[in-house]
Amino acid sequence: MTEPVAKPAPFRFGVSQFTTTPWSFEQDIEEYARLGVDTVEVCEFKLDAGRDRAGEQLSLIPEAGLEISSVQPAVRTLYPSRTQPHPENLDERMDRFRDAIELAAPFARSVPFVCNTGPSPKGNVRDAIETAARKYRALADFAGTHGVKIALEPLNPVLMNVESAIWTLAQAMRVVEAVDRENFGVCVDNWNIWQNENVVEEIKGCGDRIFVAQVSDWKTPRSFADRHVVGEGEIPTAALLRAIHETGYQGPYTLEIFSDEVSDSLWDDDLSKVIQDSRNGLEDAWKAMAELQR
Repeated sequence: MTEPVAKPAPFRFGVSQFTTTPWSFEQDIEEYARLGVDTVEVCEFKLDAGRDRAGEQLSLIPEAGLEISSVQPAVRTLYPSRTQPHPENLDERMDRFRDAIELAAPFARSVPFVCNTGPSPKGNVRDAIETAARKYRALADFAGTHGVKIALEPLNPVLMNVESAIWTLAQAMRVVEAVDRENFGVCVDNWNIWQNENVVEEIKGCGDRIFVAQVSDWKTPRSFADRHVVGEGEIPTAALLRAIHETGYQGPYTLEIFSDEVSDSLWDDDLSKVIQDSRNGLEDAWKAMAELQR
């Protein structure tokens, strides 16, 4: 069995349960703790359908010495998307999001719940964004009564018209400004935004509204879910870390890897090694970031 590795001092390291999709919820928590992971992004799809049983699962996280960094509801897109097609009705979808908040909030005070717009119906991006502002304002108010936050995530252009109607941080921040709630911010996923024009300036423009920071690496994708170990692709991670850090963000950096419909899926690999290798890559990027600041 691989021995646990020491926690890196400069930052907190988290892992999204999407990264370890083949594992059970319980195995996630056991292995993350053994590997010295600091925080976990909870994915609702891994929780038992029974509310009492789901509560028992969530209680395992602090018992293992971990913290919840963010939550991914099972239905998190405003509009039906490729991965979340049902229910089709917008109000029902928001109700499902509210259900996720009610379930996890007692275990995740002040934690952000991640949302995406989903693809705009009939290509009407303007209407989708205007609708998002209205729906998310109400959702943020509901989240506020439960002591949690909402983080809007712009997705990579490869996911346009599939999972998202927005693809830049600047677009996401316009929605944040329209929602106008202190508990509504953004999720900065390096895989999604690294190709944005003027990305460093866009990150800095987010200021204190960065609620979630996610890492992985990019090689030209072969499917909608084809991410890589940090440091083994093209993303200029050090430069993006520097920009995020300079906004004052002090939260964890969460490894989120999807690896589906590819012949060499990381989900079929040694996932403990994927986590360790990614943390090593993140540590290297952090050291390089320090050099950039000199």
